[in-house]
Amino acid sequence: MALRIEDYALISDCRSAALVGRDGSIDWLCFPRFDSAACFAALLGTADNGKWAISPKARCEASRSYIDGTVVLQTIFRGKGGSCRLTDCMVIGDAAPVLIRLLEGLEGSIDMEFSLTIRFDYGSIVPWVRRLAGRHGISAVGGPEALLVASPLPLAGKDMHTVAEFTVSAGDVLPFIMIWHPSHEPLPRLPAEPAREVLRTIDWWKQWSARSSYAGIEKPAVQRSLLTLKALTYEPTGGIVAAPTTSLPETLGGERNWDYRYVWIRDSAFTLQALLMAGYRDEAERWKQWLLRAVAGTASQENIMYGLGGERRLTELELDWLPGYEGSRPVRVGNAAYKQLQLDIFGELLAGSDLARRSGLAHGGDFWRVERNLVEYLCGHWTDPDEGIWEVRGPKRHFTHSKVMAWVGVDRAIKAVREFGLEGDLARWSKLRERIHADVCSRGFDSQLNSFVQYYDSKELDASLLMLPL
Repeated sequence: MALRIEDYALISDCRSAALVGRDGSIDWLCFPRFDSAACFAALLGTADNGKWAISPKARCEASRSYIDGTVVLQTIFRGKGGSCRLTDCMVIGDAAPVLIRLLEGLEGSIDMEFSLTIRFDYGSIVPWVRRLAGRHGISAVGGPEALLVASPLPLAGKDMHTVAEFTVSAGDVLPFIMIWHPSHEPLPRLPAEPAREVLRTIDWWKQWSARSSYAGIEKPAVQRSLLTLKALTYEPTGGIVAAPTTSLPETLGGERNWDYRYVWIRDSAFTLQALLMAGYRDEAERWKQWLLRAVAGTASQENIMYGLGGERRLTELELDWLPGYEGSRPVRVGNAAYKQLQLDIFGELLAGSDLARRSGLAHGGDFWRVERNLVEYLCGHWTDPDEGIWEVRGPKRHFTHSKVMAWVGVDRAIKAVREFGLEGDLARWSKLRERIHADVCSRGFDSQLNSFVQYYDSKELDASLLMLPL
């Protein structure tokens, strides 16, 4: 059974991500992209759905932390006879995805277990496994995918798993390497010096962290949050995924288990604001260019979310062979909510653009044409009911938060014309802004409750109303 969510840590190469358990087991990994089919899916099932554990044989104390300024993880196991350190690193680079697990003996000696279960396509495909010629390791092939796993130790096959038992002593350094590649291509070249690749990746992350201009309160926590946002960025395109996982439940045993490995306009706009406020202008510019490509076309065809490259069709499927995290069914891939109408995203996008302008990013040309197109869409559709921020799969309603964010979008466009000299229909937009404001105050506020409400003419409240003062 999977661990508690809080017992997992995230590692990333800015193309994909893995979740590493406190017990030394990688229970979730999608190669080569965040939204690729998982080759380790024990998080949503059992060990037979794929995992990679390097763990002490006997019960040990485990402590772990990220190397400062990085998402390279170190776990220290302490037992009666000694201690060792496991460093988990997804290598930053442009070549095939590489995961390195570096095991170092610190004191005395400690007996360890290696257990590898590769299951392609979200735990459903048992691969064809061959031993590597001339060295310890295996090649695993399943359809279009293949994994090369190199080990400093002999590995054995047992009941469709790859296993080993060994002892690590003080001074030992044992590198375990995994490389993904298309199965029709030759075996990739293994890194000659795995420890150097880990150090190079550590240095890359430290340099990125050093670029932060944030100097406010709780700086270490803010910096860790910024690192997480960067770790969720798909480097080839600049898109930023909402999460590296699918189907972790809102409530244990519940059905609200969605795939979040996509780029939400709303979430990305929030991320843009965070990165800009910390001085990461390059990332903000790359996201802006991703957005231009993704939303190209008419505003009426805009999605609330897109794929990493701007893909629009995110067909939702249920994987009935996976039991789900702690039995939370169904497990889903894809997300049918991409077809929903959520008016607030127009406001989030235009508010993010406003911040980008005020931060000095280029604000005219194609990007302003996109923004103006969005405002014109709001002019004709702000009165439409929508699905709202929570993506409730029920009847469309006039959500108060959606209407307020429509107001935000028009307001920021007006300020772009007034303060930055961009071209727009100022008189018409100003009248529209007033109409939306009056409508929200009339129908979205309940005088008996003395509160705004979740949707027009209702008595319900929700957390999105806490955004209104902003």
